[in-house]
Amino acid sequence: MDMTTTDHPARLAGQASREAASGRRKDEWLALFAEDACVEDPVGPSGFDPEGKGHHGLDAISRFYDMTIATTESLEFLITDSLVCGNENVNIGTIRSTVAGSQIDAEGVFIYRVNEDGKITSLRAFWEVDRAMKTLRKA
Repeated sequence: MDMTTTDHPARLAGQASREAASGRRKDEWLALFAEDACVEDPVGPSGFDPEGKGHHGLDAISRFYDMTIATTESLEFLITDSLVCGNENVNIGTIRSTVAGSQIDAEGVFIYRVNEDGKITSLRAFWEVDRAMKTLRKA
């Protein structure tokens, strides 16, 4: 990945989030979020969030982790570009998930917003479920 790697708080939070998620370290991942944070992954209605309103607060984000990240055998974040503006970090790339011996790639844009303490207040993942399902293959 050839990109600017400044110590911007939003970029650092995004990197820490991806490292904790891929390392399957739930408590470390949750500690990165503000109490009133919201996770939308993917943005809009999905099987993880039928109403498309996001997962608000640490308890809901913990449940999101349990139904998504915890069900994977592995997660790999293949980020091809990263931009920071204001208190946000936008990442472009692919999340490769291995579940039950199969892999799936979710290409998308992943946006982290942080507060003045560097805690994540918003994580928004823009990716298409149908498009990702077309990449399903044996691991």
